[in-house]
Amino acid sequence: MTDQMSTNPGGATPEEHVPPTTKPLIPKPSVFFPAAGLLVVFVVVTAIWPKQMGGWIGDANSSVIGNLGWWYIAIVTGFVFFALWMALSPRIGSIVLGKDDEEPEFHLSSWFAMLFAAGMGIGLVFWGVAEPLNHFTSPPPGTAPDTPAERARTAMDVTFLHWGLHAWAIYVVVGLAVAYAVHRRGLPISIRWALEPLLGEKLVKGFLGDVIDVIAILGTLFGVATSLGLGVSQIGAGFGYLGWVDEPDKWLLIGLIIVITAIALVSVLTGVDKGIKWLSNINMGLAVGFVVFILIVGPTVFILTDFFTQIGSYLQNFFSLAFNGRPFEEDGAAWVGGWTTFYWGWWMSWAPFVGVFIARISRGRTVREFVAGVLLVPSLVTFLWFSVLGGTAIYREIFQGGGIVDAEAGVDTNTALFQLLDVLPGAAVTSVVAIVLIVIFFVTSSDSGSFVVDMLSTGGDLNPPRWSRAFWACMEGAIAAVLLYVGLTAQATDPDVNPLGALQTMAILLALPFSIVMVGMCIATAKALLAEARVAEKEERRWLAERVAQHLREKSDATKD
Repeated sequence: MTDQMSTNPGGATPEEHVPPTTKPLIPKPSVFFPAAGLLVVFVVVTAIWPKQMGGWIGDANSSVIGNLGWWYIAIVTGFVFFALWMALSPRIGSIVLGKDDEEPEFHLSSWFAMLFAAGMGIGLVFWGVAEPLNHFTSPPPGTAPDTPAERARTAMDVTFLHWGLHAWAIYVVVGLAVAYAVHRRGLPISIRWALEPLLGEKLVKGFLGDVIDVIAILGTLFGVATSLGLGVSQIGAGFGYLGWVDEPDKWLLIGLIIVITAIALVSVLTGVDKGIKWLSNINMGLAVGFVVFILIVGPTVFILTDFFTQIGSYLQNFFSLAFNGRPFEEDGAAWVGGWTTFYWGWWMSWAPFVGVFIARISRGRTVREFVAGVLLVPSLVTFLWFSVLGGTAIYREIFQGGGIVDAEAGVDTNTALFQLLDVLPGAAVTSVVAIVLIVIFFVTSSDSGSFVVDMLSTGGDLNPPRWSRAFWACMEGAIAAVLLYVGLTAQATDPDVNPLGALQTMAILLALPFSIVMVGMCIATAKALLAEARVAEKEERRWLAERVAQHLREKSDATKD
């Protein structure tokens, strides 16, 4: 994420609007204390009884995957069609997210650049090579590709499904609802106010509104913690692969979480306009340079050819991919839970954070511009990323004798990226760059995430207290540490256990209540936009009738003369 959350229309800083001395220490205690209390209790209980919590989390995961996987698939695909309806509707699509005559706050190129930044994260670095290779080596249940080329196409189709329009449609739902409430209706930056057209002002201001914001905070923190867990696992694996440590153990990974969280904490305390600004610029430069370098030194023509071919394959197979819960396959539910349901839960956990960020930078855009930009730009950038990294890895497996996928152990998800870099020129440098990318990705995400969470916990305050920002940043690290500890403890007794399973499961579980909130946001947004479109239509008819009447009067007067 970038630092643009701090941008304030008109050029004035939040401090100029609200003098710090006039603000209460905790502006919204009915949100802050419940969210903070639940998180502290969770961290303490999990740290004291890791095995018991691990068992409970596993049971909850089995229940959700076994019984509610269909719900995640249905609503997230529904979000795609909701977003397309908003964009393609002639009247709704032309509504401005701001005043009718208001120009966009950011130039188109700057806006696209920030959307590009919002689409990047630890997940892309972690899964860029690993996911396509995993699907290539072990095709999803129910698919039976006979040739390496068919396996490769299936692998990339599924990867594009998980990282494409579905992911960004989730962010459209939250972002559009918040942008309309904030920029069009002048309401505070808060998830609850996006539901006001459905619930009414009284419920939104009361207990139910507090519950909605608490759910959004919890989901966001567990989503960011999941990213941190993925990141430190890959960093630790990179240390081991490069020979910097003998074997990355749980204490090394927890130590990495502490170090990265400390860096994020420094960034929080120096302010969003300072430390995060140059970190974001360095991050974007490294990310672009990293992927361009691999594109150049890798099979360039193959990558570009496959990129455009794969977009066509993804669009052609969109419906069969989007609606496939794999009910007839023996391992179908487990596969969907480990991949598709996890991703939909992860994206929904991040939705309050990313949605508020996107809403914040989209003042002055029409609904159509908003949806088109948020759906298409980040999706295309993400598709290119996977085509470069994943495509290069698959190309090597098919045409250059392999070397990344082990014949017996399969794909090592944590080290797959470093294994790919090892067979390309400049491996020593690019491996270090990859590790630095992961660290800065989390620091910038943690900083912006802490800022957004703090805005939600303080009732939409654009300049929340620094101490509470620091608190949320520390909680992200604590959640990641205890859940990773739970997973690694379970793996010590059962080598087949995924050490990141507890983190992934909590992201899925916390997304469940927020998925209901998101459905409400769709209804509320549609209700408000349809009402405004009807008013605009009536005004146009009235204006047209007046013009016709005036024309007839003028014509009649001219005839009399």
